[in-house]
Amino acid sequence: MKVRRFQEGSRGWAWWIAVPIVRPILLATTRHKWIDGEKIPAEGGFILVINHISEVDPLIVAHIVWDHGRLPHYLAKSGLFNNKLLGFFLKAAGQIPVHRASKSAVGAYDAAVAAIRAGQCVVVYPEGTITRDPDLWPMVGKSGAARIALATEAPVVPIGQWGAQQLLAPYAKKPDLFPRKLITMKVGDPVDLADLHGDQSGTAVAEATKRIMAALTELVQDVRGGTAPTERFNPRTAGVAEFGNPNEGGRRGKAS
Repeated sequence: MKVRRFQEGSRGWAWWIAVPIVRPILLATTRHKWIDGEKIPAEGGFILVINHISEVDPLIVAHIVWDHGRLPHYLAKSGLFNNKLLGFFLKAAGQIPVHRASKSAVGAYDAAVAAIRAGQCVVVYPEGTITRDPDLWPMVGKSGAARIALATEAPVVPIGQWGAQQLLAPYAKKPDLFPRKLITMKVGDPVDLADLHGDQSGTAVAEATKRIMAALTELVQDVRGGTAPTERFNPRTAGVAEFGNPNEGGRRGKAS
């Protein structure tokens, strides 16, 4: 695979520290297969959406985005910013805190829109958390990615991934480092939302979300094989906690 030359502006001190530490660790513990990585835009603001199967996903996504000359800016759960040192580092790296299931999430939406309009790559997990589907297929999507896309009219680039769950199973305490795990990521064409641009109605947002999840699911089928369920898993109707570790119980919809 040919790695694209870095094309962003200033990386910032946080990236100069993180990359020399994290990238060698990933190369030592994983093998990666990037498919159609050239579809990641070389410049300009865009939304990258990806299925969520492991807590190590942000590092894996950063790997493919970095290899193709861009810096990822995540909508990350606010709890990660509670630690002063980690929060300081994440903010320096341009990450965006999200207070899930709260009114404060509006601030994350505004920050994401501003980042995209400034020409940055914003990574959104449209499921909102690690999938609750028992077989790790993409579950029902949240509206955040769609609302950001319709407001900015920026490209929505989907990536289907598989393999990260072998490195670190959902909510596992320890990674399984050896033998090296194969991580496969396939980049798709931008999701066609042109007919919905500028329309923030509930109907338009729902349709955009449906198209985004359909594109993701098709890519996941390609990289893992098999066929996804005809009906996406819905934590609310299944009585499963929407956030946090579902194996630990707790009130449905409680944010972690």
